[in-house]
Amino acid sequence: MTAAVFFGCTFIAFGPAIALFLFTIAREPLRVIFLIAGAFFWLVSLLLSSLVWFISVQISNKDSAAQQKGLLIFGVVLSVLLQETFRFAYYKLLKKANEGLLALSQEETMPISIRQLAYVSGLGFGFMSGAFSVVNILADSVGPGTVGIHGDSQHYFLSSAFMTMAIILLHMFWGVVFFDACEKQRWWAVAAVVISHLTVSCLTFQNPEYVASLVPTYVILFLMGVWAFYSAGGSLRNLKLCLTCKDKDFLLANHRPR
Repeated sequence: MTAAVFFGCTFIAFGPAIALFLFTIAREPLRVIFLIAGAFFWLVSLLLSSLVWFISVQISNKDSAAQQKGLLIFGVVLSVLLQETFRFAYYKLLKKANEGLLALSQEETMPISIRQLAYVSGLGFGFMSGAFSVVNILADSVGPGTVGIHGDSQHYFLSSAFMTMAIILLHMFWGVVFFDACEKQRWWAVAAVVISHLTVSCLTFQNPEYVASLVPTYVILFLMGVWAFYSAGGSLRNLKLCLTCKDKDFLLANHRPR
């Protein structure tokens, strides 16, 4: 049963993201490089926030439960702010890199569009965030011990997997909306991304009341997904054409000779 829990939770948490990677990124070396670089930027933001939080804990009163809880909240808020700061820094770096690639290229168009960069970098942020969110939980699922033996919720692993999946997809949507907002200098949209990120992170404090954290998170996921869809240039018309395989431009663009 532990093997089923382990592989089931892994599939739920990373299944959609891995499918997106295989179908849209894996065949393009340039996209893979930018995805790995995005994951690295997220990792650096985590390193800095962990360092600040560790120092804060060491100089605080470890016997004060209220102070330790306050430090935990501070750590979450600091981590979110640093992640979004590094997302902005990565955006600026990608702009410079894309201009350099255009100068070296003999084509008149960018080798990769800013919308593609937003999607790829967001997925890179999501992959690394998801890995750190669920890896320890998945390791605990193989035992020893049984979840819920003292009356706690037995949906701990399942809810953690669904939360991780939501976080990964949210990072992808946040990346698309964030980059589009920076391109158009819509700073209120950048603020909306930061606020929604803070909201989702703070919702985890509701656990083990998993319904209170998962339901609002998936509502935010849906809203951000719709926003990202329109930010990427989507519309109801081309969505319908794509789903019915009637979008000739899309089909021609993705045609590959056999």
